[in-house]
Amino acid sequence: MSIEIIRIAYVEDNAVNRNTFLQKFKEFTNCELIFVAPNGVECLEKLKGLPEVKMPRIIFMDLEMPRMDGIQTIAIAHALYPTVHFIVLTVFDDDDKIFEAIQAGASGYLLKHESSEVLQDAVQSVLEHGGAPMSPAIARKTLQILTRVTPEPSATNNHVTSMPDSITKREKEILEYMVNGWDAKRISSVINISTFTVRKHIANIYEKLHINSKAQALSLAHKEKWFD
Repeated sequence: MSIEIIRIAYVEDNAVNRNTFLQKFKEFTNCELIFVAPNGVECLEKLKGLPEVKMPRIIFMDLEMPRMDGIQTIAIAHALYPTVHFIVLTVFDDDDKIFEAIQAGASGYLLKHESSEVLQDAVQSVLEHGGAPMSPAIARKTLQILTRVTPEPSATNNHVTSMPDSITKREKEILEYMVNGWDAKRISSVINISTFTVRKHIANIYEKLHINSKAQALSLAHKEKWFD
């Protein structure tokens, strides 16, 4: 049986960050680097005309870049190339861009200092399970932002919706860990099941809640006060 080679691209204007990523990429398995671009304009130029067999499955995307930033690039490329997934690589002070990136079409949001193992794990999460990987710090920041921007319920709309009965005890446990900023690997080590099984549970949670991202899971859990 042949092993699928996952095509990757990387967009980053900082030369030091590019070199760091390329060093980490050397540790990836079954992946091919299709191109590296220093900004969004050149990313779109490199995507233009690529045959399907060379189109990247995942593009790791910086946010702050000259000529065209990451959010604009994701929005345009997501519309033009719907089969391509985008994982943002950012620094912690970019937290105000989280929702803009997700709204533009980002599938994940990670900090730049993450290890090669975490980066490749994110690739597998997106492609195999439709996951939305986030660094724990970003997930916590997302919840903090939701707390700030979600209006207080009015006197006429003060109900709390129970979690659907279809959510199992294990899925509820995993969802609570997710809300607290834990990723699949860390959850698996604590509840003593495989990372693959955790991801399957997460996929089931998304299906049962009729959502498709970690950000939506955090938003729904906060709105309905499931773990307050």
